Amino acid sequence: MFLQSIEISRESLVSDIVAQDYRTAEVFRRHGIGYCCGGKWPMKIACQMQGVDADIVQAELEIATRNIQVSNLLDFADWDIDFLIDYLLNVHHQYLKKTLPQTLQLVTGFAEEHTKKFPFLTDLEKKFGLLVKQLATSMTQEEEVLFPYIRQIAHAHKDKEPYAVLLVRTLRKPVEETMLSNHEAVTDIIFSLREITNRYTTPPQVCTSHRVVFAKLKELDNDLMQHLYLEQSILFPRALVIEKHVLDLQG
Repeated sequence: MFLQSIEISRESLVSDIVAQDYRTAEVFRRHGIGYCCGGKWPMKIACQMQGVDADIVQAELEIATRNIQVSNLLDFADWDIDFLIDYLLNVHHQYLKKTLPQTLQLVTGFAEEHTKKFPFLTDLEKKFGLLVKQLATSMTQEEEVLFPYIRQIAHAHKDKEPYAVLLVRTLRKPVEETMLSNHEAVTDIIFSLREITNRYTTPPQVCTSHRVVFAKLKELDNDLMQHLYLEQSILFPRALVIEKHVLDLQG
């Protein structure tokens, strides 16, 4: 079966468009168009009311609903270390930098309006705020310290440079500590979010905003699982093997 995007009609209600595909919610939010209880207007009318060009909105909606798939047949373990790091930076880190502020705003706004009905939202908002802070710290450490270090030792080892052992001896311990502590913290928070939301399962008869928030959290969870897998199971073990080989060569 081919991946198919939804057909977006300007005659469709904004709320119905979002109900078909939660990814359209961010486009409407960005243009100030309500999509939940106030989204009972056809898209073309909602755009007119906001003074927004319907052609621009439709083009953005079509981009937002594109289906892009990465094949499971890809053997990430065979990738060159530089390419793997570039992939992590340009795919997963860029995704987080874009989606975390958006999702935090969604979670915060939803919690403010619905906490009385759903008390668990207080804990959800708190845990997600912790996740945002932890991921910001982790990405900074990876981009400024960990990834440059791995590139350096990989190149030095490949080129048989004598300074490779100095890099390992001076940076190995803090790198190992960073790898373990950051990933454990992120994983713990993700497990908490799954428990709080019943694995992002919405109760029956909830509003569109509720479904959008949970869908965004599930999307983030799925991306993080691949992100952490590539680092924990492929990149970091390869770096540790290189470190050991460099140290063994020096006796």
